[in-house]
Amino acid sequence: MKLKKYLCIATAALACTSCELLQPDEIINPNVSEETFLETPNAMTTWVNGANRSFASIIGSYAELMEILSDNYFNNYTQSSKVFDFPTILYTDQDVTYLQRYVGTLRETADQGLDVVAAADPTTTDAQRFNLYYIKGYSYLLAGEYFLALPTENGGDVVGWEDHLELAVTTFDTALDYAATDDDRAFIYTLMARACYRLGDKARATDYAKTALGYSADFTHMVEYDGDHGFTSSIQGYLYGTNFQPLPRLDFLDPKYFQKNSSTEARPVCIAKAEEPYLILAEAALADGDLAAAKGYLHTLLALVNSRPVETGINDQLEERYNGGFKKFPNSSAYRVAASADDPLRSGLVLDRQAPNLIAIPYISGTSVTAEMIDQPATVDALLEIVYLMRQEIFIAEGRRVADLGIRLPVCETEAANTPSAANYTTAQIPSFIPGDKGMDEFTMDEENKTVVIKYNMNRIIVENKSSEYVAPFFH
Repeated sequence: MKLKKYLCIATAALACTSCELLQPDEIINPNVSEETFLETPNAMTTWVNGANRSFASIIGSYAELMEILSDNYFNNYTQSSKVFDFPTILYTDQDVTYLQRYVGTLRETADQGLDVVAAADPTTTDAQRFNLYYIKGYSYLLAGEYFLALPTENGGDVVGWEDHLELAVTTFDTALDYAATDDDRAFIYTLMARACYRLGDKARATDYAKTALGYSADFTHMVEYDGDHGFTSSIQGYLYGTNFQPLPRLDFLDPKYFQKNSSTEARPVCIAKAEEPYLILAEAALADGDLAAAKGYLHTLLALVNSRPVETGINDQLEERYNGGFKKFPNSSAYRVAASADDPLRSGLVLDRQAPNLIAIPYISGTSVTAEMIDQPATVDALLEIVYLMRQEIFIAEGRRVADLGIRLPVCETEAANTPSAANYTTAQIPSFIPGDKGMDEFTMDEENKTVVIKYNMNRIIVENKSSEYVAPFFH
């Protein structure tokens, strides 16, 4: 593709949030051509700034739509998708088109920076190359985790999700050549472990996970936003607003993205953290039947989660847990919540938000799991359910749950119409064990006795289906 197709990112790095880079016959600034842009001093700095802004916008959109598609959140308004909650995923859905386009946007933007802009700008730094390589690798990671298949290049044939995850590993490995700090290396090795985990490659996943923790046992990598200039993640607006309602047993973790200090405060979104290698190592140990090792990893993980910061004094009093009017949710700490009719009622999962109460939220990682809950299980399945509960809680609002549920998106309608190799990928992958008709969001609430019983414990359902091809990748 020609560089001019990407100038909307480079020339509007602080203004453009939705340039359609795979259909960009327009240039935002008609006075800027490919030649003049490449001759601009520090062109790579401008390019990387624009690429990072596009990356941040896309991460927010993925988090927004994937959270609805999972059992984490229910959309109580008409804004955003009203069909992903069912879940209904059609290849004609505009959101599917956008999500596919975002993958191509990241990949092609990174490639143009690395192949064209870097060649023209002698001031290009290793840090900038590192930045673009991890964006490119992340594009493959998104394709491999969320889609059945996608092209690996503009106009190319569609290939399966496994190929994208392998390309992610290869690209992240190249990024390591430009990593400057131990936190950089821990970040990249964690993403490599994440890709290999989804592939079911236990040997590589555990090796990368251990390497990541060897560089840093408590790192985080956040995508930043700029609220002072009107740039926030879409997920923040839906969570700190009143649109999305969390599954009641996740209420204590919401909203992960809030405003406390000003009306323009823009919270970052975490895309990698040290918690993930521990989760991968624990699940691998369980796949080997080693409960003692798994419990050891989970206890270390729990200590890390409990050391993460908690923001206090958050005013969430506009949240009535019935805003939008589609479904009423519990709004008092008096409620006890059961993960299913077969699970015990638990206290402490629902917060008091109404005036004059202020709330406290762990904004990197939080969990309801205790040391006793880790120690108690005597079987692989019982402890594996704890692992998936911790994954759900630790990654809430980061868009990660859909992959754990085994749901995959189809190629979009435009791709299907123009690429013969896409013909077999127009139907979404929704495993038969995923409840339909909004079943993942269903619960019964007894307002008099202050109890909530969730209809389906999806973590148990994942474990019950661990030998299927869709979930628990180390078990098949």
